[in-house]
Amino acid sequence: MDFSILQIVLVFLWVFIIGIDQFDLLESLYQPIVSGAVIGAILGDLPTGLVVGGTYQLMTIGNMPVGGAQPPNAVIGGVMAVVFAIGSDMEIDAAMGLAVPFAVVGQYMVTLLFTAMSPMMSVADKMAEKGDHKGIVRLNYLAMGILGLAFATVCTLGLIGGKAMGEGLQAAFDAVPWLMTGLSAAGGMMRFVGFATLLRIMLSNDHWGIYFAGFTMATIIGYIPALSGSALVLIAFVGIALALSDFQTGVAIKNVTANGNGGDDDGI
Repeated sequence: MDFSILQIVLVFLWVFIIGIDQFDLLESLYQPIVSGAVIGAILGDLPTGLVVGGTYQLMTIGNMPVGGAQPPNAVIGGVMAVVFAIGSDMEIDAAMGLAVPFAVVGQYMVTLLFTAMSPMMSVADKMAEKGDHKGIVRLNYLAMGILGLAFATVCTLGLIGGKAMGEGLQAAFDAVPWLMTGLSAAGGMMRFVGFATLLRIMLSNDHWGIYFAGFTMATIIGYIPALSGSALVLIAFVGIALALSDFQTGVAIKNVTANGNGGDDDGI
C-alpha cells in the first residue's frame, strides 16, 4: 500500500507529539489504544487501528520503566504495528511481531537520550542558582524536541521503508541473539519488578487478604475459557465493589462516631 505525502507528514507530526507526551505532556495520547486509532484514521482504516492498538495495549500493560531501565518502547511499537497491519495487510500477531524491533530501537533511543541528558542536570542546577528559568525551559524543550524528532524519524522511515526495514532490523538482532535474549529476559522481568514496586508503595497489611483473594480469582477465572478473556474486567468490578463497600462502611462509622450515637440508647 502506497501512502500519500499528506499521510506521511501527518504520521510524522503525530508521532512527534506522542513521543513528547510519553514523558512530558502525560496526556495518555501515547498509549497504543489511542495512538493506534489516530494512525488508523490517518492511513484510512480506523477499525484496524483500533483493534491493533487495543491488542498492543494489552501486550504492554505490564511494561513500565523502573529507574533507568526502559522496556521496549510502546509508542514506536504501537505505531509500527498499525502501519504493518494496514500498509502490508498483515495479521495482527504478525504485525505486532514485526513491530518489536522498532520498539527495541525506541528503547535504545530513550536510554541513550536519558544517559546523554544526565550531565545536563548539573547545568540546570547552576541555571537555577542564577535564577535563569528561561535557560531551564530551553533545556527541557531541547530534550523534548530531540526525543520527539527521533521517534517521528524512526516511524516515518518505517512507514516508507515498511516491511523491508522491519526485517532488516530483525536480521540485525538475529546476528547477536544473546542481546535479544537478554533484552527479552529483562523485559519479562520489568512487569514483575514494576508490580512489586507498586505493591511496596500501595499495599498495607490490612489488604493482604484482598490481594490473595484477587490472585486466586484471577487464577480460577483464567482457566475458564468463556471468562478468561474478560478476567481482568471481572476482577476489576469485584475490586470496585469491595472498595465502595469499605468506603461506605468507613463513612458510616465516622458519622456515627461524630454524632455521638451508639451505645445502649439505640439497642447496640
